[in-house]
Amino acid sequence: MLYIVPTPIGNLKDITYRAIEILQSVNTILCEDTRTSSKLLNHYNIKKPLLPFHQHNEHQILAKIIDLIRNQDVALITDAGTPGISDPAFLLVRACLENKLKVQTLPGATAFVPALINSGLPTNQFIFIGFLPLKKGRQTLLKSIALENKTIILYESPMRLLKTLMELNIYFGADRLISISREISKIFEENIQGTICQLIEYFKVKPVKGEIVIIINGISK
Repeated sequence: MLYIVPTPIGNLKDITYRAIEILQSVNTILCEDTRTSSKLLNHYNIKKPLLPFHQHNEHQILAKIIDLIRNQDVALITDAGTPGISDPAFLLVRACLENKLKVQTLPGATAFVPALINSGLPTNQFIFIGFLPLKKGRQTLLKSIALENKTIILYESPMRLLKTLMELNIYFGADRLISISREISKIFEENIQGTICQLIEYFKVKPVKGEIVIIINGISK
């Protein structure tokens, strides 16, 4: 069995009892960064072999992991949040299903849900984009989603936030309503709403840390 186990996106208490039980019971835990995962596992006194599995090696070791799952229970975690949501998991889940291996995904933490709810923007229909392409296809995608009438969800890094806001200003217009959430469930959590123009001015002088969720109002709302 492969278990997909969400981990806290900030506060270490944001994990389910069942997730802890699964991590205690499996034979091996796949993780993005053993140093990051060790902090969580040590906090809950979980002692299991850790095997790195991330976007830079997932293709190379996929066959090895499938062989491992044939013979034992394995859990997949990421540095924060739910595997498969802008984090490695898709290739492994698909390979397990192709090889008739069982996969079970636990419900749990993911950054975009609290950010969406905190935004005050419509939640009945939304599209999740995740991280925009860095180069190829970026402008085409921005032009496309600028015409979307559903609420739009983006992920962004602090280093690229202001650049992305400048691009949103071009393609979406200065008056489009957006919400930005960062450091969700951590001590310095921040949720700020306004127009694209207002948030550009805010973040021009505001130091930014932590991964960021951008929620954008749909065009017809």
